[in-house]
Amino acid sequence: MDDDKRTWLRLILLGALSGVLAGAVVLAFRYSIAFGQHWLLPQGPVANHEALPPWLRLTLPVAAGLLLGLLFDRLPRTSREIGIVHVLKRLQSLNPQRLPVSNMLVQFGGAVIAIVGGHSVDREGPTVHIGAASASLIGRRLDAPTEDQITLIASGAAAAIAAAFDTPLAAVVFVMEVLRIRYQVSRFLPVIVAAVVATVVSRSLALSEPGFSVAPEYLGSTWELSSLLLLGIGVGLIAVVFINLSEQIARRALAWPCTIAFPLAGLVTGILALWLPQIMGTSYGTLEGLLQGEGDLSLALALIAAKLLSSAFAVGLRIPGGLIGPTLFIGGAAGSALGLGLFLFSPLEVASPGFYATIGMVAMMGATLRAPLAALTALLELTANPNIILPGMLAVASAELVTRLLRGQKSIFDVLTDLQVRATTIRRSREP
Repeated sequence: MDDDKRTWLRLILLGALSGVLAGAVVLAFRYSIAFGQHWLLPQGPVANHEALPPWLRLTLPVAAGLLLGLLFDRLPRTSREIGIVHVLKRLQSLNPQRLPVSNMLVQFGGAVIAIVGGHSVDREGPTVHIGAASASLIGRRLDAPTEDQITLIASGAAAAIAAAFDTPLAAVVFVMEVLRIRYQVSRFLPVIVAAVVATVVSRSLALSEPGFSVAPEYLGSTWELSSLLLLGIGVGLIAVVFINLSEQIARRALAWPCTIAFPLAGLVTGILALWLPQIMGTSYGTLEGLLQGEGDLSLALALIAAKLLSSAFAVGLRIPGGLIGPTLFIGGAAGSALGLGLFLFSPLEVASPGFYATIGMVAMMGATLRAPLAALTALLELTANPNIILPGMLAVASAELVTRLLRGQKSIFDVLTDLQVRATTIRRSREP
């Protein structure tokens, strides 16, 4: 066997190992969150923040933010770099670097505290970092060359998304669009293997369902394509507002100590949660209800504003959680609002509000993350309904067009990465 074939087979095996390890670590992360929620929150549905009395809705995220702030301010500055932004910075450096274990552990523990504490963040952003770092650890142990390290990081990230959402194909596309790993057949086969293995691991360990379920839906009539175009434009504008607000908050708060930034994010969430406790934590229970056509128009509109505001503060103030889930929630609420409005006021036959919520969810994800193809692939995998692709493409494409026209081609992760790099450069220039 020649060296090229040996190297290729070695990468395939390492991709499979990355899938097993990343899948297991992601499941451990999710079970840790579930354990914390079971221990801290009232009995009932998972993540039952809504059952908390009003004073706890206000104080819990503030207390969690203060605890996180005290912990983070005692860490070395380099160990505080976490999340997808951290992975991007490492991959985009002149000499792509390995992902330290210390940062992965900080991400793991910090996200558990933030989500259980009710901050308006998700678990999927942290899982990308955790999965990528666990695969990077394999490369470090084997002293793999830089190119193999990048392949392993991509494999771990894809495995994490696949295990989290049960969408292996969308996970592979996510790596190309969000992490911008250049596609090569020989280099991407390990990524595909990792995503498949991680999905099998998650299903075999009694996690066969993603964070929420999506019922198959169909377009009511052809005239509704104009409504989907309107939905895409509206979601694109909401994505621009979300990115702009997150950027402005992050720009002003980059130099703030964590003991100020984190409790402030908790305070914003806590105040909004006095009226809308559904925005606390991942909010996937409420999102699943929207996808099933539940809720009313006034609630959907209120959830859009409250989740956008609380999540933008959480992102801008560096809470150690992710933003993929909040974008899904905001888009789902926007689609639900349009669907409910059409159902109430349209004289013609229309699709269910759950159909519009599903389309809005992926349109917001695609526009905010600059990942339209990953969003459409996730739509197909979640619904198992090829008939939803045409309306999905219309909404996703129009949302992407609006966001690119108003914001340029950079995703929210690129915006946050640029801000962190600029802050690091300024800080180093001031050091003696």
